[in-house]
Amino acid sequence: MTVSLRPHQKEALEALMSNDKGQILVPTGGGKTLVGIMDAKKRFESDTPRTIVVVAPRILLAEQLSSEYLEHITNANVLHVHSGETKHFSTTKPERIKIAVDSPIYQNMGVHFHSLIFTTYNSLHRVQESGIDVDTIYFDEAHNSVKRNFFGPTEYFSGHADRCFFFTATRKTSVTINKPGMNDREVYGDVISRVSAPTLVQGGYILPPKVKVIDMEKHSTKAITPDIDNDNILTTIDDIGIKKILVCVKTSKQLINLFQTDFAKELTQRGYSYLYITSRTGAIIDGVKVSREEFFNTLNAWGKDKSKKFVCLHRSILSEGINVSELEAVIFLRSMNAIEMLQTIGRVIRVGSSTKTYGMLCVPVYNNVGVSTEKALQRCVDIVFEKGEMYDSVTRR
Repeated sequence: MTVSLRPHQKEALEALMSNDKGQILVPTGGGKTLVGIMDAKKRFESDTPRTIVVVAPRILLAEQLSSEYLEHITNANVLHVHSGETKHFSTTKPERIKIAVDSPIYQNMGVHFHSLIFTTYNSLHRVQESGIDVDTIYFDEAHNSVKRNFFGPTEYFSGHADRCFFFTATRKTSVTINKPGMNDREVYGDVISRVSAPTLVQGGYILPPKVKVIDMEKHSTKAITPDIDNDNILTTIDDIGIKKILVCVKTSKQLINLFQTDFAKELTQRGYSYLYITSRTGAIIDGVKVSREEFFNTLNAWGKDKSKKFVCLHRSILSEGINVSELEAVIFLRSMNAIEMLQTIGRVIRVGSSTKTYGMLCVPVYNNVGVSTEKALQRCVDIVFEKGEMYDSVTRR
């Protein structure tokens, strides 16, 4: 498969080839995954067996990355190290990981001598415990690596892998000695490649975001009921008149209670289908529980259908990394930190086949949470998309 890289992707790839460690900072939708893929493909041209590890924050994203890498790489045995279901050989047992890498033919994995491992931050310590030699490790959504439970394996591979790279659109740094941050050069290296959001917008690679505030009748936080949530979401949907909408709810309980009102009926009357997914409810399409695979296949199929109208609701599962290029608007029902907010903005600024010219960010303001969300959202947009600056989430204590 012939791949044409964008100028900023070429620069990032050259940075990887010229360094053994470092950070690659690319706004969501900028194609940072392809940079890793092309670097891995180049490494696998070697006559010496090499093992490459790709780390993701969620099993869903590990599966997505696996599919994307294997569109381009055909000469490596594939191993998944996480607790999720996959069609590939999978294990979380360190001894089996070692056997799979050192003697892949005995695991019915194939006859290639290169190995490509997909894992999660939660299971990365299993790869560490296997004691395998790692040529290259890519940390996707690398801001997750600073979490207390994940930093140990991250620090280990930073010192033991031949090459170590950290990809993210949203850095998490620290100004306290007690907690890790991506400004720790010994572990994370320097920023070796960075592209600004305005550069990607000007190049036509992502869309600009547009904040839309919708004033509602004001209520105290304690007074918000499912019926009020119902009215506020439907009023926002009616106001913006957009077909493909993501709704970020405050809690799974709020989402569940919402569907105990006439919300589903009201959506149907407006011509909308609906999907939602949380860890509590699983995946639901128009009231029917489905597998996660069917959920995401349907979400992408509906996204590509120009005539299809749908509303997709979630708490946090869809915020990070998951590709759905056709979402046109997001409705914020909760406040978020800078990383969550920028990752959520990234869901609706991907360029798709539709005629959308911007990603709409809707904030229904009906209490103090809405007011603070509006201010935080506008600050994110101003710093990242107007000024083109980095907006690190900083740990201060």
